[in-house]
Amino acid sequence: MFLRSISHALPARSWTQTECWEAVRDSAAMQQLQPRSQGLLEKVLLGDSGIATRHFATDTLTTLFDRNAEQLSTAFEKEAAALATTALQRAMEQGEIGSVDALIICTCTGYLCPGLTSHVAEQAGLPDSTWLLDVTGAGCGAAIPALRAATQYLQAHPTHRAAVVAVEVCSAAFYISNDPGVLISLCLFGDGAAAVILDGENVRRGDLRFSEFATLHVPSHREKIRFVNREGKLCNQLHRSVPEIAAGAVEKLLDGTAPHFLISHGGGREVLNAIQQRLPQHPLEEAHAVLRDCGNVSSPSVLLALERSLNSAPHQPRLLVSFGAGFSAHRCLLAE
Repeated sequence: MFLRSISHALPARSWTQTECWEAVRDSAAMQQLQPRSQGLLEKVLLGDSGIATRHFATDTLTTLFDRNAEQLSTAFEKEAAALATTALQRAMEQGEIGSVDALIICTCTGYLCPGLTSHVAEQAGLPDSTWLLDVTGAGCGAAIPALRAATQYLQAHPTHRAAVVAVEVCSAAFYISNDPGVLISLCLFGDGAAAVILDGENVRRGDLRFSEFATLHVPSHREKIRFVNREGKLCNQLHRSVPEIAAGAVEKLLDGTAPHFLISHGGGREVLNAIQQRLPQHPLEEAHAVLRDCGNVSSPSVLLALERSLNSAPHQPRLLVSFGAGFSAHRCLLAE
């Protein structure tokens, strides 16, 4: 189905990694960590992580780890809806459209019932006939499955228009403990949203079309990257083998496909380095740029990278890849 417009939204405030270290260093939660864990946080936040700044939907970092489960859920509901609505409205303005027939939102950093689509449809002023679908539990790779769902909807309703929004408030899923994987997560993730508008029909000459979707899932690696529940809070479980698992999955997904320009979910510096070692012909410049400016924004990351790529080369064919919890990986082609 055909790309009409793409845009994003980030929280107004951002912090450098050094500022993140200074905030967590002075927090009450930091004092509960073992010296080795404190040293790991300092090493990663002050080292070469490939990240310069991250955006968080908060006014202060020092209290992020003092919130209870109810406060985290409340923050997610408010901030995720606001970010998603802003991204959607910007994409609608860019596409010069007043409404959509379907709204699909993916997220993994909080749970609501009814889902975020109910909140965002109301805030964006969408008609009450808008078809709503919430995609949860797909982790960082969720944007491409959400796009796939949108294309399937548009195949059934070719005269319609659909919006896909990926939004994550990772700061509402921060958890601190002596687990090295948990600590690494605290140093990587940021908040943000991205929105894509799709037309069922090619209404403008030269519009790009999403197609050739594919998925790979490896349940044997499920425990390597997933959310678990601790003390009623989401806690990101992250194993040191994830970069190689992700790189192997991307390589397998691309096997036999044309060597199109590759747009990848960032994950982290080690993840991108592992992919580039297997696929040296792909510099992944956009993914590195998103990681540098925003950190790992989870599911919106691949769309943020796509937006940057489109700004510099609007008609170039691209393969998009995303990956995350499951372990799962996904790809699709964007081309005329």
